[in-house]
Amino acid sequence: MIKLAHAPKKGLHGKISVPGDKSISHRALMFGAIATGVTEIENFLTSDDVLHTMAIFQALGVSIEQTGTHVRVVGKGITNFTAPKTALDMGNSGTSTRLLMGLLSRQPFDMSIIGDSSLSKRPMRRVLTPLEQMGAKINLSTEGTLPGIIQANNQLNGMVYEMPVASAQVKSAILLAGMQAEGETTIIEKLPSRDHTERMLQQFGGKISTKNGMITISKQGVLKGQHVLVPSDISSAAFFIVAGLITPNSEITIEKVGINPTRDGVLKLLKRMGAEIAIAKIPTSGEPLADITVRTQALHGIHITAADIPSAVDELPIIALAATQAVGDTIITGAEELRVKETDRIATVVSELSKLGASIEARPDGMIIHGQTPLATSQDSTVLESFGDHRIAMMNAVAALITKGDVTLVGEEAMRVSYPKFLSDLAKVMQ
Repeated sequence: MIKLAHAPKKGLHGKISVPGDKSISHRALMFGAIATGVTEIENFLTSDDVLHTMAIFQALGVSIEQTGTHVRVVGKGITNFTAPKTALDMGNSGTSTRLLMGLLSRQPFDMSIIGDSSLSKRPMRRVLTPLEQMGAKINLSTEGTLPGIIQANNQLNGMVYEMPVASAQVKSAILLAGMQAEGETTIIEKLPSRDHTERMLQQFGGKISTKNGMITISKQGVLKGQHVLVPSDISSAAFFIVAGLITPNSEITIEKVGINPTRDGVLKLLKRMGAEIAIAKIPTSGEPLADITVRTQALHGIHITAADIPSAVDELPIIALAATQAVGDTIITGAEELRVKETDRIATVVSELSKLGASIEARPDGMIIHGQTPLATSQDSTVLESFGDHRIAMMNAVAALITKGDVTLVGEEAMRVSYPKFLSDLAKVMQ
């Protein structure tokens, strides 16, 4: 339990570098492990989720050395893993679980997979169903959750699969199985989801075709180790972007942020809310990067629909906080995906922001936020909870900046999942 800080009257100022992108750090480890030769990863995210992925590959016999944010992976190729001696522990990482269900679905030995109490409640059937259609043999609990066993298997077959909902994790699991399958695998997306897997496969020498919402992959040849520069995570940057917009007298620059067009939905939504955001692009041969500068300014409510969700799903909690300060109502629909994150993020966002006086209503697929509501504690102090969700914990910390009255947070350790030093970095721009 910690007491959260109020912003100083002079506002938030300075430049900040947020940690490396979680999604890309996961994938860099995975592709480095299945490639041949050495992969060097720079600006690696040293968070709990990604370190679980690292430990899993080490348990499979991959040599991985980490020095700060630099990681060296000596790849074994996808057919040369060794059987783990214990269960593969996914911790709280849904990304590790879902992607590795696909990547490890054609190995010659059984692998038990486990997770913490939170992850063990999260649904895995939407990944299991298409993988089983390809010939994967994976046993989960009767509820379709962890623990489970990825059974020994020597045959996967390509297929055509139309995504029922936009999900980069499900898509990636199918692609990682498809690159080992006989024949072609085609995924049809109604709405585009983040494309880090497709980009990284190509960087490592793989072949994949993307056209008009159809992604096609076939059995891949040998992948080669690469140098991977992980951009700063736009999902982490979003907390500072919103903090700069809603905290009086502020101006902040967040450096070297990844602005992949399948991930920059938070920028698009904030611009629709009236934000002027300065984006200084940085030349790069990998994922697109930019320095992002924001200052305090007025926002207005908007309607966020299903088409907006895939590129901004992780940022919706902090968008909801921004909406409490905007003029007019913000309506979020088509966001059922929020119900199956680390927490039910519709319920937890409504619960915690309501404690601070926000006027916000839950809906089955989203929420309605009535704007221009000053945040204040109902008594001398208010206790907020993270519910074990890193994004809820960080949303609460940003909300406290502009809340009248003392705010205490329970479960601050959840931030270790994606941003272990969030509170100390937030303190830097308050100096």
